[in-house]
Amino acid sequence: MDSPLLSDYDLYLFGEGRHWHIYNVLGAHPCQFQGEHGVRFAVWAPNATAVSVIGDFNGWQPASSPMQCHGASGVWSAFVPGLEPGALYKFAITTRRGEVRVKTDPYGQQFELRPANAAVVTAREPFNWGDGDWLARRRQDAWQQTPLSVYEVHAGSWRHHGSGRWLTYRELADQLIPYVLELGFTHIELLPVTEHPLDESWGYQTTGYYAPTRRYGSPDDLRYLVDQCHRHGIGVLLDWVPGHFPEDEHALARFDGTALYEHEDPRRGKHQDWGTLIYNYGRHEVRNFLIGSALYWLDTYHLDGLRVDAVASMLYLNYSRRDGEWLPNAHGGNENLEAIDFLRTLNEVCQTRFPGILMIAEESTSWPQVTRPPRVGGLGFNLKWNMGWMHDTLDYLSHDPVHRQYHHDKLTFGLMYAFSENFMLPLSHDEVVHGKASLLHKMPGDDWQQRANLRLLFAYQYTYPGAKLLFMGGEFGQRREWSEIRELDWELLQYPGHQGLKTLIRDLNHLYRGTPSLHARDYRADGFEWVDCHDAPQSVISYLRQGPDDTTLVVINFTPVVRYGYRIGVPRSGHWREVLNTDSTYYGGSNVGNPMGLAARDEPWMGRPASLELTLPPLAAVVLRPAT
Repeated sequence: MDSPLLSDYDLYLFGEGRHWHIYNVLGAHPCQFQGEHGVRFAVWAPNATAVSVIGDFNGWQPASSPMQCHGASGVWSAFVPGLEPGALYKFAITTRRGEVRVKTDPYGQQFELRPANAAVVTAREPFNWGDGDWLARRRQDAWQQTPLSVYEVHAGSWRHHGSGRWLTYRELADQLIPYVLELGFTHIELLPVTEHPLDESWGYQTTGYYAPTRRYGSPDDLRYLVDQCHRHGIGVLLDWVPGHFPEDEHALARFDGTALYEHEDPRRGKHQDWGTLIYNYGRHEVRNFLIGSALYWLDTYHLDGLRVDAVASMLYLNYSRRDGEWLPNAHGGNENLEAIDFLRTLNEVCQTRFPGILMIAEESTSWPQVTRPPRVGGLGFNLKWNMGWMHDTLDYLSHDPVHRQYHHDKLTFGLMYAFSENFMLPLSHDEVVHGKASLLHKMPGDDWQQRANLRLLFAYQYTYPGAKLLFMGGEFGQRREWSEIRELDWELLQYPGHQGLKTLIRDLNHLYRGTPSLHARDYRADGFEWVDCHDAPQSVISYLRQGPDDTTLVVINFTPVVRYGYRIGVPRSGHWREVLNTDSTYYGGSNVGNPMGLAARDEPWMGRPASLELTLPPLAAVVLRPAT
């Protein structure tokens, strides 16, 4: 057996941490060498004394297929003639202590179904993409002026077969796409479908950074799902986890007998809370591994963006650590300088190579300029999850309405910082697990009041500045907490109250998408204006959303008391139409409101030239627009 030389240029770029197509070099790749067809294997293991390919083709015997080291690069390679796609393989790595560690391929593009974990030789056959028009539009769209409404999905528990079996990627395409089209979401976001050994991790403890999980099918099956989404006008985002990785013996941990991908010192290299390891972002090859993974998903799966998990844990060296449990940076601070540089490079490279994609940070602290360009000191993300809005809003709504007047600041404080970043408003999977209760059961009161509160919450989210995200099940009032082991409680849709919630989400999506004032200035201060934020005694807020050429008025009553003749100032007189009322019987409400619209008179009020008097329904939001 001979070992084909890898390009010196490839090895140089990898050593510099700048090989953006490294997934075409490392790993297993069918090719031809010296006139023979076979597979070239390559792996980075700089501290190994010997490396072999083992697999079902050589009886898993290390002596059968030894690899050759390419000098100081630390990359080992071998060519196995006659080998075909579908072969199973791992690497047998001899450490400096003489131990043999059997590892799966960090760059493997497909793996066995868990609990088995061998990599699978995968041929990159041309896929018949049909989303060219979508990708062309994506490159040209000004995303900050377009609606962004995301349906967050865990592929394994959205819906099951009657037998309890997961849907495949192709079955998801057939069932999920019509559902998302019906509800009017612009995008779906998949919880990580990168390969992972433990179902209960939901994909957040990744071992296969270049492989879609085998649970739901093949790589081409996932491409089919993305392609079909694009053909139907739906974007696809992926949760991606570069902040930590599990300690599983078969994967990245102490890969060549040393702390290769992680830090040696647990004060830098281990998450105590999660039992996972932290990447060494200062190492060029590690940065290249992660950035290569991001580019791989954007390139070979045509994804429209990545939601980067747990960014806060990457930024702070003392994240969830007590004094003495962490090491400061070179300047004595708690900032992870290497991770900051990594994130800036990640965002610049991804957005330069794939214009129009979205890089979204799950970041829960006050770190400045997360969504500002690196050239001005920012991290370079497009969007940041607004965890403050989510926590304050859910905390406020958890109070009995009689007490809400004492917590009014939870509604108003968020506007102090709402335009400091490009925010996404998340009602995500993290809020409906681990004893936190479903969205519906976070709400106080009887069943009717719980559903009314939830309708109010959704209208508040859709009319508040920022992109929208809703985890599956919330749209119809899932009662039980979410669990990855079962499908959603679809039987609830036989009840009018739950069907009404789903209908409201549909109408909110269509209103949001069809009303420029509700989305065109979502990230600009001139797109929002308080009408009255001081009516704490009655727990009512009112605000205007401004577009380039249109205005929308939102008034929300957070109590079950009907307010008759509620007077507010408006920017113009004339007829105003009630375009949405969450108390409509159509949604399961009591049908109190202003169905015939209202006439605003030329009577100044609240510093505005005109005013109108509304009937405010109980525990409800009303949305009004001037008649044209």
